[in-house]
Amino acid sequence: MKINNPGELAPFIQHTLIKPGTTHAEIVAHAEEAVAQNFGAVMVPASWIPEVAAVVRGTDVQVASALDFPTVGVMTSYGKAREAEAIAKAGAHQIDIGVQVGWLKSGRESDFRDDIAGVVDASGLPIKVMLELPLLTDDEKERAIELAMDAGAKWLKNASSGAIETANPDSVRYLVERVREGILVKASGSITGYDQAVSLIEAGAAALGTSAGLELVRGEGVSDSY
Repeated sequence: MKINNPGELAPFIQHTLIKPGTTHAEIVAHAEEAVAQNFGAVMVPASWIPEVAAVVRGTDVQVASALDFPTVGVMTSYGKAREAEAIAKAGAHQIDIGVQVGWLKSGRESDFRDDIAGVVDASGLPIKVMLELPLLTDDEKERAIELAMDAGAKWLKNASSGAIETANPDSVRYLVERVREGILVKASGSITGYDQAVSLIEAGAAALGTSAGLELVRGEGVSDSY
């Protein structure tokens, strides 16, 4: 897809606020920004979902949250499924989840898949799987993609955050070339510049996870910021 001006980025942006110590006023203001800009979604911690859902109600902005994050792969599968169920009941429309990279590397492919499937089944929501591509070998990447899709994931992500990978067109294209029909790709990780955001969308990303949404729709940032 071709982006012609900064405003066209808005539907792709998942406006993210996950910093510790965020206040009620900050969360509400963040949700209001998402509505004002017509962002695709607002990404917040699960504890703030009801407040955000109240702000975006009646708009096209979706409520998203994440679990087994920011430290990925530390929750039990049972705990992850129950939290996913609670997140859905609180008013979320979609969930990003961490995966058990260590299980995959240990050959526990069925457990890796079932961990994702448990969240899919318990929540009934579109699930976005953070694959942590830089931590995987080429063979592991291929298996992780297939197992996540087999588990019912509707989205695949290159990584959970910039601590793992700065979002880049190569990783996006890698996923786009491998997903089955109807499965989308989200780019995540230090998306801070307009040129960078455009390159990710042109590579095939259907969503951008970023805390710099306002700057992006103003056309701020330069290509050498990533």
